[in-house]
Amino acid sequence: MAERTNILILDGGLGTTLEDVFHKDISHALWSAKPIDEDPEVIISAHLAFLRAGADIILTSTYQCAFNTFERAGYSRDDARRIMLKSVHLATEARRRFLEETAPKTQDTAAAIVTQPRKVKIALSLGPFGATLSPAQEFDGFYPPPYGPDLSDTAEKTNTFDDTPERRDQERAAIDALADFHYERLSTFAADKETWDAVDLIAFETVPLRREVLAIRKAVARVEAERNGLQSGGAPRMKPWWISTDYPDGRYPEMKPSGGHLAAADVANAALVRDEGAVVWGFGINCTGLEFLPGLLAEVQPAAKAYLEKHGRRPWLVLYPNRGDIYEPKTQSWITKGGEGQKWASGLHAVVEENAQSEVWEGIVVGGCCKTGPEEIALLAQKLRTSPP
Repeated sequence: MAERTNILILDGGLGTTLEDVFHKDISHALWSAKPIDEDPEVIISAHLAFLRAGADIILTSTYQCAFNTFERAGYSRDDARRIMLKSVHLATEARRRFLEETAPKTQDTAAAIVTQPRKVKIALSLGPFGATLSPAQEFDGFYPPPYGPDLSDTAEKTNTFDDTPERRDQERAAIDALADFHYERLSTFAADKETWDAVDLIAFETVPLRREVLAIRKAVARVEAERNGLQSGGAPRMKPWWISTDYPDGRYPEMKPSGGHLAAADVANAALVRDEGAVVWGFGINCTGLEFLPGLLAEVQPAAKAYLEKHGRRPWLVLYPNRGDIYEPKTQSWITKGGEGQKWASGLHAVVEENAQSEVWEGIVVGGCCKTGPEEIALLAQKLRTSPP
């Protein structure tokens, strides 16, 4: 069967796989980054499990890696940088081992060409600022000043800024602060040529606030300008990158000053259409229940079409929903409510096929988020690779 070059299979939830499959305790400020230094072989083994299941792309174990997270966990800045870069090299080692074990064993050149192993890409995983807080705030978006509104003089609990001149100035300052946060972390990887060369894609994940979407675009534009300025000296260019957003209970975490929450269309417009910052390669939805995807995708399609009109090319769509279990941040535990893997894979396969035929997206990257392991990814890969292109 012909290879479907416009559909790439992403891995599943690394942190929950370390817990469920490899029985590791990662209830720690660094979460899935904790074993990078303490047990690097288990990170490699988890990556290999997803590759053997059929993943084309593996995400690095850097979702929660940031200097302030490491500082809170008692690490020095030098150690933080070393561990962050090491994570990428663990992913490259997993890729090397997988390609070695799947390499053709025949001496027949023609047969070797036919049985060439699939290409494997590494995506640098970068969580939102909220993932560095305790308790984590990627599902609620309540960021402290200067990243969010100052609520010290009010009983109101909100994650957005009022529509007043003073608050609008504060929101602009919050965007700048978030841009600095994302720039510092991204430039740490970009500054190390060996590490940067190993990365194929960059994933900004689980972003709960529109202002953080805009901040990420601003941070990437800054890195792009630096990369382009150094291009003549052999510096690598900026990689294809996506922004993925999350919708707990089917709605975006950011509130509106007038009440309610921002729509998915508002968020997609900020990522794909607005004239602010770098042009994103793809738009994603992750850490969201599978049942919400059809409605959310219908909402974001107009922004994808506007992107095509604006840039002359289509964006990629990135989908990696949860299995359906509910995370309780206060206890750092899971309430099992998800369906079994076959049902999850069948449902996601149907969503992918519908959107692959819509001619809205250049291609689709699809995998799983929390509580999806190698078993779920294997079932999804089997369905996608046995479907006609």
